[in-house]
Amino acid sequence: MIFLKDKVMKKTVIFLVLLVMSFSGCDDLLDNSIDINLKPEQVFVNYERIQESAVAAYTSLQSIGGYYQWAQSLKACATDEAEETDYSSPAQQFNLGIWNQYSNPDDVYAKMYMAIRQCNNFLENTVDYQNILVVDTITSTGKELYVKQCQDINWYRYELRFLRAFYYSELIKRYGGVPLITSTITEKEAMEIPRSDFKTCVKYIVDECDSIKDHMQIDWVADGKSEFQGRATKGAALALKSRVLLYAASPLNNPENDVQPWKDAAKAAKELIDMKRVGSSSASLYKLSNSYDFLFVAPNSYSDQEVIFYLRYANSNILEAWNYPIGTPGGRSGVAPSQNLVEAYEKLTGWDPAKPYDKVDSRMQKTIVVNNSTWNNRIIESYVGGKDGIDKRNASRTGYYLKKFLSPNLDLVSSTPGRSMKVWIFFRYGEVLLNYAEALNEAYGPTGGAADGHSMTALDAVNLVRRRIGVNLPRLQNIDQATLKEKIKNERRVELAFEEHRAWDLRRWKDGAKLAEPIRGARITKDETGTFSYNFNHVVENRVFEDKMYFYPLPQNEINKYPQVLNQNPLW
Repeated sequence: MIFLKDKVMKKTVIFLVLLVMSFSGCDDLLDNSIDINLKPEQVFVNYERIQESAVAAYTSLQSIGGYYQWAQSLKACATDEAEETDYSSPAQQFNLGIWNQYSNPDDVYAKMYMAIRQCNNFLENTVDYQNILVVDTITSTGKELYVKQCQDINWYRYELRFLRAFYYSELIKRYGGVPLITSTITEKEAMEIPRSDFKTCVKYIVDECDSIKDHMQIDWVADGKSEFQGRATKGAALALKSRVLLYAASPLNNPENDVQPWKDAAKAAKELIDMKRVGSSSASLYKLSNSYDFLFVAPNSYSDQEVIFYLRYANSNILEAWNYPIGTPGGRSGVAPSQNLVEAYEKLTGWDPAKPYDKVDSRMQKTIVVNNSTWNNRIIESYVGGKDGIDKRNASRTGYYLKKFLSPNLDLVSSTPGRSMKVWIFFRYGEVLLNYAEALNEAYGPTGGAADGHSMTALDAVNLVRRRIGVNLPRLQNIDQATLKEKIKNERRVELAFEEHRAWDLRRWKDGAKLAEPIRGARITKDETGTFSYNFNHVVENRVFEDKMYFYPLPQNEINKYPQVLNQNPLW
């Protein structure tokens, strides 16, 4: 655990994430961790340095989600959503069950405590920010600047409390209960702080969200501060609370199926759903995007009304280069969606097995590139012998290619290759609606809850997601609680595909056995008449999941450092 009081501070360039992108070049990238040997009393001396310290805490977001965690791959490849074309991908450690307390590709324990230390350090050293910022309050211009800077640092103080809570949520979903460290401490003090249990950690996170929410910005743009867009808001705090309470209510953490945690989770989601736009008593602050596919491509991915909290990356073409179909110039394959996922998309009236990708939930082809579809101005040939076929070297191992997140029509082979901005969405309204639907259904059933103030039913909420503009699936109705539960599970699977929810959903539902099911692909052949034949039982990989894997093991080196207070998770 990184608990120690700071001896040296780091100056961080004001940009949330800047990665060294070898494919796209690095001329426009900045070093975001330049040591300049400053002590805290030298850092927290003026607005600029205080602001830089706050932004430094944001940079740790890149350690918990998004792109480039596992080189050019996505963590979806360690779930039943996808297979990685590269056999050496870190995902294979999970898939083959060869990860442990000594080697875990998704180990963020030390990184999160480092991030928490940054937050604690900032909060402790900015208590007296109003006096620190006093320079010129004699002139009217000086007074105006002083008020503005004080307001900004005050917001940062609540934002970093949100970040600290968020980082703790990322720890507990991986490891279960962890030590709660809310101040910078000495090594001796660290040796005396044991792991808190899961429920205690959840209570801490929820209490923090409740304490800070009404002090946070509601909408940076509406408040005329678009330059701050991307910083945490009240909506982010409420979304975090919603997710954490949903996880706490789920079977993994609520084995007795106490109904109260489900009620608490539904209430938390409702609080965000009920938020109104600044200056309005009726217009909702958040709503579903009118374009599911473009929601994940900038600028929609940070400006759309569905987006609550996100992480913006520098412009690049890495994701496209490593995931465009192998037959597209410059494409190298990469994340290969599974047949398992493809079959989760709902088939519509008139579906024909001879044309398996037609008359299917439209989100499927907004997420996945399929055989004989047109993308990037060419027809995809995923059949054996085709330009993108599984028999080609480095081609998709499943017969499918990733489309979600990728900018279309980037030229990857010209002397000046195209680039685009990438944004990772941590929280969005679609997830919150599904959180609400799941919790409300567990607590009250498909149409209950009105007596406790829930005018929107679980069935209403899931139908909003299913019937968003451009998707328009048939409305679910006349359905019992158990059936709706399974429908909601599947809705999360397809709506949130590749967004790093699947692994945690399966764990919290105690459905981990699905992570051990064989990954299947489509082996497609084409005869002399141009007719395609499909073998959807083509096994790509057999996988491993054991009960001990519901929670990650604590890193052994951390236990070795703090054996008095850190005990290993069961069975590891």
